[in-house]
Amino acid sequence: MKPTGVKIVAVGRHVPERVITNDDFAQILDTSDEWITSRTGMKRRHWAREDEATSDLAVVAAQRALEKVALTPNDIECYVVATATPDYQFPATASVVAARLGAANKPAFDVEIGCSGFIYGLIVASSLVRAGLYKRVMLIGAETLSKVMDITDRSTAVLFADGAGAVILEASEEDSLLSSELGADGSRPELLYVPSGGSRKPMTAQGLENHEQYAKMHGREVFKFAVTKMIDATDIALKKANLSYKDIDFLIPHQANKRIIDAAAKHLDLPYERVLINIQEYGNTSAASIPIALGEALDAGKIKTGDVIIFVGFGAGLSWGAIAWKWVA
Repeated sequence: MKPTGVKIVAVGRHVPERVITNDDFAQILDTSDEWITSRTGMKRRHWAREDEATSDLAVVAAQRALEKVALTPNDIECYVVATATPDYQFPATASVVAARLGAANKPAFDVEIGCSGFIYGLIVASSLVRAGLYKRVMLIGAETLSKVMDITDRSTAVLFADGAGAVILEASEEDSLLSSELGADGSRPELLYVPSGGSRKPMTAQGLENHEQYAKMHGREVFKFAVTKMIDATDIALKKANLSYKDIDFLIPHQANKRIIDAAAKHLDLPYERVLINIQEYGNTSAASIPIALGEALDAGKIKTGDVIIFVGFGAGLSWGAIAWKWVA
């Protein structure tokens, strides 16, 4: 039996209307537009309203993806949501999204591994198609990270943002998935985590008073880790696919910090126009960042049939991953 390939047939994206600029942060924190821009590359980010949840953003992104290929929600056989900010501890946000779209009886589940979520999710969703279990799967990276930000903490508040990107994967005679490299090291979760609210440390009144419901990060250590793992994972994925740096048409990295992206691009000897960066507009949208960037590139007509794309990211866990992907029309 000939193995089934997989390809992406549509991408939809959505970000909240509310925009937070660097100047907005300068009004409440000891910071400035110059400070934030020089250290992160970020100028603006989009934050959800108080009454907007992750599923709200995911549903809009999913609808836009479906519209591009004239499919109905029930044409999708399985829904996967990659998120670190689910609507609830349970049920899965994917089941909520599927039901709201009108596909309540479809299988649906979440992938929770922080900013690496889309990379991991793309491998999981692609595997379901390539194994012949489903002919069509939707993967959505969606986040409302503003909900877990401490607005008084300059080291995290200015970085994270909200958004959603949805991709529809279909069975294909030509396989887009050329190779992948995934990894995780949970020996030091405190490098990037939310201290309270889980079974390790349930939320208490004292925890709330100490702001333990918000994300905490050791920035310098995460920065060094990110640069190393993005480069290493990309190198391994290229080697597995028998590709070289010269074969890369586009690098679509997780949008966490422009200095991290620049370091990876320099190592790969990629010209700036082949590295897709939108961090100045959206900040770090975690699992949503790569599909949002992919959707923008497709809508701008940048990506063509046959192009080799490297998706690469890192996140809490600590986790990392890279995928070599050939664009198939």
